[in-house]
Amino acid sequence: MQGLRRCSNDLLHLDLSPPPPTTPSPASLSIDVAESAETRIRRLISEHPVIIFSRTSCCMCHVMKKLLATIGVHPTVIELDDDEIDALSSCSSTTVPAATPAVFIGGAFVGGLESLVALHLSGHLVPKLVEVGALWV
Repeated sequence: MQGLRRCSNDLLHLDLSPPPPTTPSPASLSIDVAESAETRIRRLISEHPVIIFSRTSCCMCHVMKKLLATIGVHPTVIELDDDEIDALSSCSSTTVPAATPAVFIGGAFVGGLESLVALHLSGHLVPKLVEVGALWV
């Protein structure tokens, strides 16, 4: 699929820039070129029970991914470059904040690492993950 690149077994890199114009063959998979970055982000959020918008070099992003993995959740992780973070800032603040990490559970914005840890320490994270089908207990 154009626009997504596997970085490792559990990481995908999302290129938010529009692909170069090409003539698609009928058998190839392609991303709608007319789809804006904001539309693509909204679609990804709605398609995945747990999704993290992250930076490779961010230690808080690493901690967030490790916390969820320790619980037994394997979220979709979208690693963003600095220029892609800038593209996120053009989205409305209710969709995706420009700061990373940003985690969405069940299509709802949870927040960053501090919010996720607070949800976990309050005992509400696991039930929320079970509710959206990201965790089976």
